[in-house]
Parts: sequence; structure tokens; C-alpha cells
Amino acid sequence: MHDLRVNRQNLINSLRQQGVWLIGYLLILCIVAWLCTEVWEREAFSFDRSLLLWIHQFANPQLDGVMLFITSLGNPGMVVTVFISTIAWLGMKRRYSDGIRFLIICAGGVSINYVMKLFFAKPRPELWTRLISETSFSFPSGHAVGSMVVYGFIGYILAREFPIYKRYIYTAASILIIAIGFSRLYLGVHYPTDIMAGYGVGILWLTTCLKVRR
Repeated sequence: MHDLRVNRQNLINSLRQQGVWLIGYLLILCIVAWLCTEVWEREAFSFDRSLLLWIHQFANPQLDGVMLFITSLGNPGMVVTVFISTIAWLGMKRRYSDGIRFLIICAGGVSINYVMKLFFAKPRPELWTRLISETSFSFPSGHAVGSMVVYGFIGYILAREFPIYKRYIYTAASILIIAIGFSRLYLGVHYPTDIMAGYGVGILWLTTCLKVRR
């Protein structure tokens, strides 16, 4: 009888968690769909320009250096280096299925972002003289998508490897992902809605792949 009650409670908890996940997933999906619709219709978001200008008023040489370093953590060269290092580590651990999954997640994230950029063809902001030059389109942010899928998955596998520290691991991964997105705003190469959409796309793709695994 006791085992039956425990199993029933575990089932209820599992269904509750799945329900919360589904609600969150659908909410993010709706937000991304709304952003895509507005960008497709060439609608302007009133807070995009004003928020960037507000952030820019705090710019100074010291912060410039910090933000350039943070944004470099999401640059293609750095992401590729992190990807190869992670694949090598997973290979040493003989976690080949995780390695293949990581490859699929990263390849899918890059492909989705590339197609969306070409489809929406949104110009980047030109509000001040930027410290870095970007030639691709703005929506969604590739740094936001890439940091979410790459560092998000690394956080996930590290939390599985060291479960006792998973709270700290997820916190560190979240701070890094948010910092990379903010650095793009500070440097004026993306609008806030580009970052929001990038995070949304990254979360949807990453969680979908993880759920399929389960």
C-alpha cells in the first residue's frame, strides 16, 4: 500500500512538471510567433530604439572592453572551439549518444537561425558608431540562439554529471547566456526583440531535442 501511494505521488508530480513545461513551451512559442509576425509585417517596436539608447548612455571605455570580451564568448570561432572541446570530452567519457545529440542540436540551431535571418532580412540598428562590424541580418540574434543551445546543453550535461552542483551549474549557464545577449545590446548590433526571439528559438529547439531524447 505504501509503495502504491509513493508511485501515485510520483506520477502526480511528474504530470505536474510536464504540465508546467508544456505551458511554458507554448507561451514561449506564442511570443516568438508574435515577434516573427510583427517583424514580417515591418512593424516597429517602440521600446527597441529607446532601450538601446538608454543602455548606450552608460557606455565608457572600461565597459566597452568588458562587453567586447563577453560578446566574443558567443562569436562563431569561440562557439566552434567550445563545441569541439565538448565533443572531445563526451568522447573520452564514452557518452557517444550525448555527442551525437549535441551535434544535432548545434547544427539545427545554426540552420534555423540562418534560414530565419534570410527570411526576415531585418537590418541591424544604426543608432551610433559601433565598435564591431556585423554584415548579416539582425533577426533573430545568432549570438542569442547559439549561446542558448551551446551553453544551455553544456549546462544540462554538466548538471547530469555533477547533480549535487546542478543549481550552481544552471545559474552560471543562465548568467553567461544573459550576459552575451546584453553585450549585443550594449554594442548596438541587435535590437532587444532580436535577442528575445533568439532566446525563444534557442529554448524551443533545445528543449524539444531534450524531450525527444527522453
